[in-house]
Amino acid sequence: TPKMLVNFFAKSKMISLSECMIQFFSLAISITTECFLLETMVYDHYVAICKPLLYPVITSNTLCIRLLVLSFSGSLLHAIIHNALLFRLTFCDSIIVHHFYCDIIPLFKISCTDPSINFLMVFIFAGSIQMFTILIVLVSYTLVLFTILKKKSLQGIRKAFSTCGSHLLSVSLYHGSLVLMYVHPVCAQSDDQGMMDSVFYTIIIPFLNPIIYSLRNKKVIDSLRKMLKRNT
Repeated sequence: TPKMLVNFFAKSKMISLSECMIQFFSLAISITTECFLLETMVYDHYVAICKPLLYPVITSNTLCIRLLVLSFSGSLLHAIIHNALLFRLTFCDSIIVHHFYCDIIPLFKISCTDPSINFLMVFIFAGSIQMFTILIVLVSYTLVLFTILKKKSLQGIRKAFSTCGSHLLSVSLYHGSLVLMYVHPVCAQSDDQGMMDSVFYTIIIPFLNPIIYSLRNKKVIDSLRKMLKRNT
C-alpha cells in the first residue's frame, strides 16, 4: 500500500526485479497467514459457543502458540514455493506490470517463458488452501448454527449471531476476492478485474476489519456514544 500511494504521485514508477520479488514474497506471506488466522478465529468461535465450559481448557496458551506457529510456517513455505518458481521466468517482451504492485498473475502475463507450470502450482496450492479454509468455516459455522438454534435464550442467540456475524462477513469478503483472483481461470481474467479484486483483499478488507470487529464491542460503542454526546 505505501508503494502504491507513492506511485500515484511519483513521476517514475520503476521497481527493480529484486524489489518486485520481495514485494510479492511479503504479499504471499501476509495473504496466506491471514487465511489461516481467520480460520483459527472460526475454531475459537466454535469452541466458545459449542463447548463454553471447556473453552479455557481447550484454548490454552500452548494451543494458541502452536496455531500461530503453524500459520506462519505454512505461509512461509507457500510463499517460498511460488517465489522460487518465479525465478524460472524471463521478462523480455514487456517490462510494464499492469497492476498496483508485483503480483504473481500480472508477472505471468508479461513473461517470455511459458508459465504453465507456475499457473498449475498457483491453482493447486492456492486452491487447496482456499478449499481447506472454506471447508473449516462451513463445518464450524454449521455446528455453531445448530448449537445456537438449540438455545432458548433470545439474548444468547443474539449474542452468538453478533459474535459470528461480523467475522463471517470479513471471511466472506476476504475469501471471495481471493477465489476470484487466484482460483478463478486466470487466463480469462482481465487486468482491470484483477486489480479490482486485489484492492479488496489488500486495502479495503484490512481497513474494514477494525470497524467490523469494533462495532460489536459494547465498550467501544459506549465510548463512541459518550464522545458524541460530549461533542454535541
